[in-house]
Parts: sequence; C-alpha cells; structure tokens
Amino acid sequence: MPAPYLKQVVLRPERVEDWTRYPFNLPLFRDGSFDFRFTQAVTIIVGENGTGKSTFLEAIAAVVGFDQAGGGPGYMPLDHSTAIDQNGDLLAPALAASWLPRIGTGWFFKAESFFAIARYLDQAALTGMAIPPDFLSHSHGEGFLRFFDERCRRQGIYIFDEPESALSPARQMEFLKLIRRMEQSNICQVIIATHSPMIMAYPEAQFLCLTKQGFEPSSFKQTSHFLTMRSFCQDPKGFMDDLFEE
Repeated sequence: MPAPYLKQVVLRPERVEDWTRYPFNLPLFRDGSFDFRFTQAVTIIVGENGTGKSTFLEAIAAVVGFDQAGGGPGYMPLDHSTAIDQNGDLLAPALAASWLPRIGTGWFFKAESFFAIARYLDQAALTGMAIPPDFLSHSHGEGFLRFFDERCRRQGIYIFDEPESALSPARQMEFLKLIRRMEQSNICQVIIATHSPMIMAYPEAQFLCLTKQGFEPSSFKQTSHFLTMRSFCQDPKGFMDDLFEE
C-alpha cells in the first residue's frame, strides 16, 4: 500500500483526565472533537509559536512508537529524553489512530536533539561497522542532510519538527529534493512542521495552518510567514524603518 499509512488521529474525550492541563486546554483540543485526517504522503503544518505544533508532532511520534525527544523505533537514549520538553506524552494516550497498514518504522527528527542522536549513532557504529557514519564531523547542515539521506530511504513514517533550524536556504533546497525522492518512492509518509516559506512551498502537499481555532486549510502564500518575508524582500530598508518606528 502506498503512503500515507497513518490515516487519522482522533481525540478520545473519555481518556482526558484534566481539561485544564496543557495541552488539553488549547482551543485545538478543548472542545473534545479533535479529528485529524492525513490525505497525502506529505503533510506540512505551519503556525505561530505556542499553537501546539510541536506537541502535536510529539504525540504523533509517540503514537507511531518513537521517542518523543527524537529518534526511531526502540531508540530512547538516556542523554536527551529527559532534557527536552515533551508534552506529547500527555496527549498521545488520549489519541486513537487509524492505519492502512500499521507501520512502526521511520524516524522523528527534532533539531534540538540531533547532536545527541548523531553522537549515539556514531559511537554505536564504531562497534559494528568498518566505516561508521561519522555524522558529527560535518557542518551542522551537512550533518543533517547526510543523516536524512541515510535514514530516509526505507518504508516508514518520517516526522520533521522545524528542520530548517539547521539549514541554510541552499540546504533547504537540498532537503526539498530529498522530500521529493521520499514522496516518489511511495513508501514514505512525511509530516513536517515548519516556519520556512521555502519548505511550505513544497507542491501538492496537504497544507494546514494551525491557529488558535484549530487546523485550517490554507496555502503558503496566505501565511504570515510568507507575507512577512515577501514584504522584507521587496523593500528591506523600508521594512526595517517601519519595524523600528513601531
């Protein structure tokens, strides 16, 4: 079966113990009718900080079987899981998932945990491979892309939380080519949360904007991210003048 494999996640109100506790107090979940359906192999989610994007991705990762601090199935290193905020562990048990078929392979990428993961993999590879990956010998962006390229060739669900954090515009272009290869393989489901207008522009993806009211269909040209960057690029000096006069 081609991707997407994870078809739907639904909030089960009876599984929520405290509606005043984050993340259940977010408008996204508060009325108890949350129902998210994946319709494409590539899903892109945008929204301002604090709307719950990362929490939602962490919960999806937990539903798939990944560590919410980043990693793949069965990977739960002690050196980073307790160092990163994980609100998805509160949300995940309240979600019910629909699959076709059930897939538990893939990877959950979080920028802030990448180096802990890369260090673990480099050290583990020394004991089992003649030529270890050595992700950390590269620059930040090069290490990310090499890591992506090596890890994203197999069937699975791949979740990226703000991958642009370590990527220059040129590297973001390479990342988009990687996503295209994954999509065309028909065996990868990709879920991305991003603030990058360049990544938002990926064609034919399921594109949703997370607002205080919940998920809303949109296009990247309607986002505040794109409109702000367009205003800056059209007149950088005028943009700065207006900014500092406020």
